[in-house]
Amino acid sequence: MTIRNATSSGRSAETERSVDDQILDAARACVEEFGVKRTTLTEVARRASVSRPTVYRRWPDSNALVGDMLTREVRSTLAGSDLIGCDSRAKLVQTIVDGIALLRDHPLFAKIFRTDSDLLLTYIVDRLGRSQIELLTFFTSAIEAGQRGGSIRTGDPNRMATMLLLISQSAAQSGRIVESRLGVDDLATELAHAIDSYLRPVGDSL
Repeated sequence: MTIRNATSSGRSAETERSVDDQILDAARACVEEFGVKRTTLTEVARRASVSRPTVYRRWPDSNALVGDMLTREVRSTLAGSDLIGCDSRAKLVQTIVDGIALLRDHPLFAKIFRTDSDLLLTYIVDRLGRSQIELLTFFTSAIEAGQRGGSIRTGDPNRMATMLLLISQSAAQSGRIVESRLGVDDLATELAHAIDSYLRPVGDSL
């Protein structure tokens, strides 16, 4: 009996994850096609081939759904990033530079940058979103690992992570407006130098 219950529970959890992923995939498709503001839970349910109540039980509105979908995209971008070791600083720098390059070419984020700039403004001047908090957590852990290994300077990891978020966010969102002065490759080079210099221990030569 216990084994059957455990198996049933496992299948139920797997099914739940599968339905969630179906809905999140549908939300991504809607945002890529329509933008955030024109994405509705009704259209998401239709594309996910589930009922509207199935979606509403999980997310109260489209903003909550899109927020979770964007957080999933950020986690996917960071997945597999092994930043532990003596070269943690170099790994973190490369992860940020590569991540920003990926975001610039990502159809989902490109659509949001083009059509939902007013929505983005909320997360630039007003408050942090869940995706930004996810990045802050990631940066903080990476900085702590680098400090333990000696590749990253001393300092408050939370404050340093917040500064990294500001630098990264600016490069990702505003990089295109300076392309005539700073091409894609040059931006990556200068960004890597800026982040590496910020994190490098005092007295550590270049």
